[in-house]
Amino acid sequence: MSGAVAAAAPPAPPPQKLDELMLAMDVVDTIRHRDLLVERELAQGTRDDELRNRLREIYTGQGIEVPDRVIDEGIKALKDSRFVYVPPKPGLRVSLATLWVHRARIVWTIFAIVLSIGVLRGGYYMLVERPQIVALEEVPLSLDASYAAVVRDAKVDEAKTKAALALADGKAALARGDYDGVRQDIATLSALDAKLNESYDLTIVSAEDADSGVIRTTGDGNVQNYYLLIRALDAQGRAQRMDIVDQETSRSHRVKTWGIRVSENVFDAVKRDKMDDGIIENRTLGQKARGELQVRYLM
Repeated sequence: MSGAVAAAAPPAPPPQKLDELMLAMDVVDTIRHRDLLVERELAQGTRDDELRNRLREIYTGQGIEVPDRVIDEGIKALKDSRFVYVPPKPGLRVSLATLWVHRARIVWTIFAIVLSIGVLRGGYYMLVERPQIVALEEVPLSLDASYAAVVRDAKVDEAKTKAALALADGKAALARGDYDGVRQDIATLSALDAKLNESYDLTIVSAEDADSGVIRTTGDGNVQNYYLLIRALDAQGRAQRMDIVDQETSRSHRVKTWGIRVSENVFDAVKRDKMDDGIIENRTLGQKARGELQVRYLM
């Protein structure tokens, strides 16, 4: 056995008390927040001793007794940046940790984006796609139904011929994808069917205090046109508004009373009838029967 004696291991430093640790942290904080003190004291050759003395004066002035060991620990901790937060370097782990911290905000942001996309998609469907789908499905059916209604109500070949032409035009518009054109043909068929379902009598205005006819002078003043003032009365005797084209202006007007041009003989016959007793006995000028397009004139 050799005479060498193994050197004993140095004893472990005693654990620091919590109050001393907090005091050391306060020292570091005081140094950090007094920039002028740090700059002045550290710029001198004996900066540690003078900084220690200055710190002691500060704490003594506040009525706090701080051991030199704690002040030295605070100065050393400041130099070692022990109590200074150093942000971690960017990396995958830092990015994942940041995402986890802000997970609630990220989830709500994603939810808001998805919801906005859903709302926009739904609006586009309702405003753009659905009308097109409806047109593809309903317009052809509406065209066929409108044509069938005319054929059902028509009692004259003239109406059926017009309906067939509108149907053929609508089918051609469908083939080329012209849905506006198809709708126009549907409107034509609907108007045709409405006219077929009209039923009225063209009745001459017969009241004693109202004119039953007028004479219009045109051209160079030598031409006279004779008009009987009439109304279209339905089965209940109610005057119907009709779209009438003015022969002199070529403009259409929707009216209840208008004039129909007749021959001078017819005009004079109606005039004599009214002058006889103030009442026109034969008041019906013509009749429009249901299922027909034209008025059948009785005079």
